Amino acid sequence: MTEASRATRVTETAKAPLTGLRVLDLATLFAGPLAATMLGDFGAEVVKVEHPEKPDPSRGHGPSKDGVGLWWKVLGRNKRTITLNLSKPGGRATLLRLVATADVVIENFRPGTLEKWDLGWPELSAANPRLVLARITGFGQFGPYAHRPGFGTLAEAMSGFAALTGEPDAPPTLPPFGLADSIAGLATAYAVMTALSARERTGEGQVVDMALIEPMLLALGPQATWYDQLGYVQERTGNRSANNAPRNTYRTADGTWVAVSTSAQSIAERVMHLVGRPELIDEPWFATGADRARHADVLDKAVGDWIARHTRTDVLAAFEKAEAAAAPIQDVRDVMTDPQYAALDTITTVDDPELGPLRMQNVLFRLSATPGTIRWTGRPHGADTDEILTDLGLTASELTALREEGAL
Repeated sequence: MTEASRATRVTETAKAPLTGLRVLDLATLFAGPLAATMLGDFGAEVVKVEHPEKPDPSRGHGPSKDGVGLWWKVLGRNKRTITLNLSKPGGRATLLRLVATADVVIENFRPGTLEKWDLGWPELSAANPRLVLARITGFGQFGPYAHRPGFGTLAEAMSGFAALTGEPDAPPTLPPFGLADSIAGLATAYAVMTALSARERTGEGQVVDMALIEPMLLALGPQATWYDQLGYVQERTGNRSANNAPRNTYRTADGTWVAVSTSAQSIAERVMHLVGRPELIDEPWFATGADRARHADVLDKAVGDWIARHTRTDVLAAFEKAEAAAAPIQDVRDVMTDPQYAALDTITTVDDPELGPLRMQNVLFRLSATPGTIRWTGRPHGADTDEILTDLGLTASELTALREEGAL
């Protein structure tokens, strides 16, 4: 990196809240890399460490353009990339030198893999007692399932999510995207910051043990407590809710769809006035969300019949005027042109050296004084190896020796 580009990078991150934090991203597919991305978005220096011959599979996941993987452009943003074969002595030694300069390591190997390479917590913490090591696995670092291969799909199944999702008379439904990994990525970023906060008091790092099955279970709410106290098992209800009604998706006159929610009693009453069925408000069962849910057939017909006679534009305008809650069912084409997303700059444009202007999701939230930013998109495999290791103090001859060993 030239002095000019280095100065630019320093200027861009000067106000970011995590400036000065160094993160080593050893993880793949997808929770660990996402957690590292979120830290990088707010100024952390993230170094993506990949195998020389087996890069992060996300580089090849999903559609590509001109041979360039697009998912990686998002997941790899704000990361510098190096290659290291951790199973080689030279790769192990080089990682320990990097660890000595780092604040956080994020990994998602099966339990025992780092230990097999003599890179377990005793070795890493000896190299850097202030290190935070985030370990993400399917089932955690111990227990009867710990050594099983674990993926987000299994967490979505085991947590109860799939059992709750879908129509009552249809099979359990899995999400068509990495839901469990995304939730675990968010949880890991939070866990890392919690551990770093503790380090400010104790001066010592620690291990974060993150199991994919646990954040997913937390996201499902009080299922365990309901069962413990009442023996209650929530069943699949499709788009309906067991806690309020009307709550569903409804087809409009022009063949599009809208979603309606009535979590608040006042909203439910406004919707009934809007659709011309105010007499339903006087029914004894209308007074609570749970009772309304037990009469969802009546309420869905009232709302669905009215919506079916109007275009989506007219439906949304009427709901907004009535201060009732509705939203269009949007696909990505709608998201890209939605005026609210545009106002928030939720989908922002970043210049990419390989593809030119590239649109992607912006940083996750806005900070008024120390905002995050996308400084660059996902970089090629190993693009920063020589620069990072030279900055670490390795000589040209040492780099050559590591390459000859197969460590780089």
